[in-house]
Amino acid sequence: MRLEILCQNRLGLAQEVLNILVSYQLDLRGIEVDPSLNKIYVSFPTVNFEQFQELMAKMRRISGVEDVKTTAFMPSEREHNELLTLLRTLPDGLIAIDIKANVTVINDAALEALSVAREDIAGQSLQGMVKGFNFLRWLEGEDVLAQTRRFEIHNKRFIADILPVLVPDESGNEILAGAVINLKSESRLGQHMIAFKKGDQESFNSIQASSNAMRKVVREARRMAQLDAPILIMGETGTGKELLARACHAAGSRHTKPFLTVPCASMPDNVAESELFGYGPNAFPGTAEGKKGIFEQANGGTVFLDEVGEMSHQLQTKLLRFLQDGSFRRVGEEKEVRVDVRVLCTTQKDLPTMVQEHKFREDLFYRLNVLTLNLPPLRERKQDVVPLAEFFIARYAARLGRKAPKLTEACSHFLQQYPWPGNVRQLENALYRAVTLLDGSELDKQHLQLPSYTSDFGYLEQDFDGTLDEAVKHFEANLLRKLFPAYPSSRQLAKKLGLSHTAVANKLRDYGINRKSVKI
Repeated sequence: MRLEILCQNRLGLAQEVLNILVSYQLDLRGIEVDPSLNKIYVSFPTVNFEQFQELMAKMRRISGVEDVKTTAFMPSEREHNELLTLLRTLPDGLIAIDIKANVTVINDAALEALSVAREDIAGQSLQGMVKGFNFLRWLEGEDVLAQTRRFEIHNKRFIADILPVLVPDESGNEILAGAVINLKSESRLGQHMIAFKKGDQESFNSIQASSNAMRKVVREARRMAQLDAPILIMGETGTGKELLARACHAAGSRHTKPFLTVPCASMPDNVAESELFGYGPNAFPGTAEGKKGIFEQANGGTVFLDEVGEMSHQLQTKLLRFLQDGSFRRVGEEKEVRVDVRVLCTTQKDLPTMVQEHKFREDLFYRLNVLTLNLPPLRERKQDVVPLAEFFIARYAARLGRKAPKLTEACSHFLQQYPWPGNVRQLENALYRAVTLLDGSELDKQHLQLPSYTSDFGYLEQDFDGTLDEAVKHFEANLLRKLFPAYPSSRQLAKKLGLSHTAVANKLRDYGINRKSVKI
C-alpha cells in the first residue's frame, strides 16, 4: 500500500507520519520526500479496510497535512521501471561501470553484441575485456571528460560514447560515480548511415519549407506523388529538383520498387538507346548475351530523367514512342517488351521556348508536362535561407563530431541578402566549407567564402556573350513568341504591349513570328 501526503514544509512532520505507522505495527517499506512539490510518499503492507480508515483519519489530523490519498507507485518505482524499459528496448548496447570500471548495469543489446551471458560480465571489471581504451586511467584522471572512441571487446569492434556519471553533493560539487558506455557496432552504424541518407534523399520531411512558395510546392508534390502520371519538375540549377523527385517516388505507391536515374545531359547518343532500352544477344560485337535497359530494370518503379531538356532529338523520338504505350524493342531484337514505369523529369531550361524554337519535340513536351512543379530559386524564398543554413550546419557538425556553431545575426542577415546564383547547392557547399574550417562556436560572415556581387545589378549565372543590342533583341523575340499564341494578331499584341500596330507588325516580321512558326 502506498500513500501520497500533500503537506507543508515543517520540521518533524515526517516523524509524526512514521509514528502512526509504528502504532499500527506496520513495517515501513519505503519513504520518499519531494520538497519541490511538498509531498511525502510512504509504502507499507496492506491493512484491512477499518484500519486503513483509522490510519488515514489520524494522518489528516497531523498539523501541516493538507491531503492524503493512495497512489499506485512511489516516484522511485516509476523512475526505476522507466529506466528498465529504456534499457530493455534500446537497440544500442549500454553498460554502466563504477569508479573501479566494474560492470554494474548492462542491457540485453550489449549482452547480445558482446555474445556473453549476464552472469559472466555483471560485477566483473571491464578493463581486462577492452582493447583500445584504458577505463581506469580515464576514471582516475584529473578532468574526466566525455569520450568517443573505437575499441574491441571480445574481438568485436565498436564505436562507443563514454560518458562520466556525476552525482552532486550537499555543497553543490559534483562527485564522479562511474561512467555509462553507449556501444554502436559496425552493423548498427551502417544502418544509421543508410537511414540518414535515405531520410535526406527520400522524404518530404527533409525538405525545408518555411516560405509560402516552398510550402505550396511541397503541398502540391504530396498530392501528385499519389498519382501515376508523369511529373515535370522545373527550376534553376541547385534548387533541389532531384530531392523533390525522390520524395515523390518515396511517397507514392511505387516506393518499394526501383528508382533509376538517367542523366540526359551526359548520355551520348551512341549508347543512350542501349542503356535505356537494353540490347539482345549478339546485338554488338562481343556481346553474346543480352542486357536489360534502364526502363526494363525499373519495371514497376520510377525512371528519373534528369535534365530532360538536354536530350537529343533522336532520343526524344524513341522516348515518345515508349511513353505512348510503355512498349519498346531492345537493340538488335524484334520482340516487343512492355513495362510499367512512372516517369519523373527535371529541367532548368525553358521547354516551351525550346518547343517554339523547334529544339524540343512539342508532342513529347505535352506527354511529359502532365503534372508540373516549379521550384522557385532560393533568392525568391528568403524565409527558407536561415532554416536551410541551420539544417546544413547541424548536419556537418554532427558528422565532424562537434557541437553545431551558432549563426551570428550579421551572418544570418548576409545569408538572406545574398542572391545565391547556385541556389541551395551553393548554400550547402559554402556552409560545409565554413563548418569544416571553423575553430570557434559562432559562424560569422567572414567565415563564408562566396563570390561578390552587385546588389544594384544582381548577377549573371552564365558568362554574357554579345552586345547589348543583341541581348535586347533576343529578349524581345522570346517575349513576343510567348505572347503571340495568346494574342494571335499584331493589333491584339500591340494593344497588350502598349505599342503601335505598325511597330509590332515590323518586329513580328523581323523575328519571323507568325501563325506557321508558332503553333496556336
